[in-house]
Amino acid sequence: MNEALKKLRHEAVAIFHAGLRAVAPDEAVRRHVRRDGNFLIVANHPYDLTRFRKIFVIGAGKAACPMAAALEEILSDRLTGGRINVKYGHLLPLKKIQVQEAGHPVPDAAGLQGTQKILDLLSKAGKDDLLMCVISGGGSALLPMPGEGISLADKQNATKLLLACGAAINEINAVRKHLSQVKGGQLARAAYPATLITLMLSDVIGDPLDVIASGPTVPDQSSFHEVKMILDKYGIHDQLPAAAQKHIAKGLAGEIPETPKAGEAIFNQTQNLIVGNNRQAIAAAKVEAQNLGYHTAILSSLIEGETKEVARVHAAIAKEIRLSGNPIPLPACVISGGETTVTLRGNGLGGRNQEFVLAAAIDISGLPETVILSAGTDGTDGPTNAAGAICDGETIQRAVKLNANPQVFFNANDSYRFFEKIGDLLITGATNTNVMDLRIMLLGS
Repeated sequence: MNEALKKLRHEAVAIFHAGLRAVAPDEAVRRHVRRDGNFLIVANHPYDLTRFRKIFVIGAGKAACPMAAALEEILSDRLTGGRINVKYGHLLPLKKIQVQEAGHPVPDAAGLQGTQKILDLLSKAGKDDLLMCVISGGGSALLPMPGEGISLADKQNATKLLLACGAAINEINAVRKHLSQVKGGQLARAAYPATLITLMLSDVIGDPLDVIASGPTVPDQSSFHEVKMILDKYGIHDQLPAAAQKHIAKGLAGEIPETPKAGEAIFNQTQNLIVGNNRQAIAAAKVEAQNLGYHTAILSSLIEGETKEVARVHAAIAKEIRLSGNPIPLPACVISGGETTVTLRGNGLGGRNQEFVLAAAIDISGLPETVILSAGTDGTDGPTNAAGAICDGETIQRAVKLNANPQVFFNANDSYRFFEKIGDLLITGATNTNVMDLRIMLLGS
């Protein structure tokens, strides 16, 4: 590998980390929440703290610990306590707030136990109490409380089925809401009549409040009828556990109440606020790329769809830049965000970012001075310890020399083992943030 290519790879990683720094959860909270004496100011909305008897912090997500830590510092002596659920390995020391580590992306018994303790806390909160809720990516899995008649095992099997079928996150979460007792505004129902302020770090395309972590504190726009359409669309209704099928049937028949909708009294004393998102990470990455001397373009922060197809489009853009200087001249940096999906074909190990980079590597093979990086901002890509991977125009040639057939690995959804073999996994460890994915393409001059 020549020095020019090494430099491109190093700078792609530096640009990714600049994006990460911009969405540090504790700083995101501090940008939107401050205390002025006895007043808590949340996005210019003042709350008189003398009105409240007790103040608690609750929530769930991969970034919940640093968000809660910032609130501990801001609220200081006025904070009574709290409970949050986080993914294993995302633990930080907190002073007054108790933390439950739990499973993600498939919920587990620890998550169920932590959620029950949050509900127990809410059952004691009254109209003179203030609840600060921190929500971030992973919250759907980390805040499990299956609907009546549904076991944790049923919920786990349903989650695995949804994650494997290629459904978009808004579709997955619509189903999750209607198999739950806390999602889709139902946590707000449990918190009523206390005042409830929710701070969200968005990991969802377009930042829809009711989709982030399955919208536990906001009015839900989905319905049991929509859930049935989603399940039929992907042909998985009959594969659901029998208890889940029965629950949905009862909802369709009106025997189970719908999730809370806009206009209901339980939302009269709630405020929901996004404190960080993918666009902020992309904007910071763009500044870093420009500082490094690249002509830079943001493709989109709203990219979704099948990972391999999105990768081919990115590879085609790289080829066009190299061929014609369009849409930007060399040296070029193209940045995109969002969250793609993978329809599983094999039983290999990997995630959407690693699969993206493997598909892109095949398409840019032989393209000089071209580097593509894709990684999850949470530091975890699928069920692996890697955030993503990085490739260049020589990746496939290096792999062939190591007897690693890229197409075989790709067909088996085994991108992790491919990049592990050639040494191109991007491993950051837990970042304690989560605003979907960042993809960075660099083309040298």
